Amino acid sequence: MKRQIIQYKAEAQNVNLDCSLSGYDYELPPELIAQNPAVPRDSSKLLVINSPEAGKIIPPLHHIFRDLSELLKPGDLLVMNNTKVIPARLYGCKDTGAEVEVLLLEERGHNCWLALVKPGKRFKVGSEIIFTAGEDGNKQELRATVVESDPETGGRLLQFDLPPAVPLVQVLGKFGQIPLPPYITASTAADEQYQTVYAQEQGAIAAPTAGLHFTPELLEKLRSNGINQAFITLHVGIGTFRPVEVEDVTTHAMHEEWIEVPADTVEQIRATQAAGGRIIAVGTTAVRALEGAAQSGDLQPFVGKTNLFIYPGYKWQVVEGLITNFHLPRSSLLMLVSALIGRERLLDLYQQAISSEYRFYSFGDAMLILPEGKSIQL
Repeated sequence: MKRQIIQYKAEAQNVNLDCSLSGYDYELPPELIAQNPAVPRDSSKLLVINSPEAGKIIPPLHHIFRDLSELLKPGDLLVMNNTKVIPARLYGCKDTGAEVEVLLLEERGHNCWLALVKPGKRFKVGSEIIFTAGEDGNKQELRATVVESDPETGGRLLQFDLPPAVPLVQVLGKFGQIPLPPYITASTAADEQYQTVYAQEQGAIAAPTAGLHFTPELLEKLRSNGINQAFITLHVGIGTFRPVEVEDVTTHAMHEEWIEVPADTVEQIRATQAAGGRIIAVGTTAVRALEGAAQSGDLQPFVGKTNLFIYPGYKWQVVEGLITNFHLPRSSLLMLVSALIGRERLLDLYQQAISSEYRFYSFGDAMLILPEGKSIQL
């Protein structure tokens, strides 16, 4: 059945679509939004891009993700995000009994978290939310007080009432739930299926989804083939999934996210480059961490926050190739990948993926952009 897949909504001749929000539109049949992950993880489809420019396109190659060990070269380095998703969605109530939904975003102080609260307008400074866990006779209670509003996100700063030695993440397993994205509405996935197999550092509110395709067996096969692995941490927050709402994307302000690029990872990257190996980022979060840590012009160990926004015209510092899932229209993630291979070409590849019934978004299939597929003008 023929489908009209891609719609280009900005047709004015003088508009630079690379910098226009409407230039990142496409239509996706709803049935291609993956509701559950592939089982096993590495059985998902993999679209491989290995040609640098639209005028000389070698058609993309269709593979299975477990083929990755044959598609990369000995000496290549995969850089992965080892963040771990926390049970960031909580359901509570006010002292009146009115129900409240909370999505934690990031910790701003000890047990003081920025959160989105529904219904938010009713929560003034001083309002209290009560969360309960367990059955009657064994109920536990957790309380939080609104201490400040946050105009940038529309959220609230919540101070949780816990002993000083007890961090909130230590008790979230009792009171919270792993938050799935809103487009996943009919999932039967277990919580661990929304974690990478190498997740270690608690703090994300969404998974770095390109990493969901890896299995322990595939990681071991990659190592045995001489393809090395290094880790960064970026706690996925509102900056990753916050929609771009301005037509001129160059004026979009990214929300800051916490990253750590450790010294041993920097050393691995330098050694790989010196030996002629290639740096392949696993996911857009790994890209933002690496490029964010290299904004001085030279990659350095880094711990702190980044609000780096990557879109076409960006000058790459570290990343040469990318493993990524298929992203939402008009998203900053779509713009980041466009910066690597070009916007028009990316939308054309998305059309081919849709025609081949690839599955999209968090639980969907993947794309491998090899260094030789990177846009030559960048």
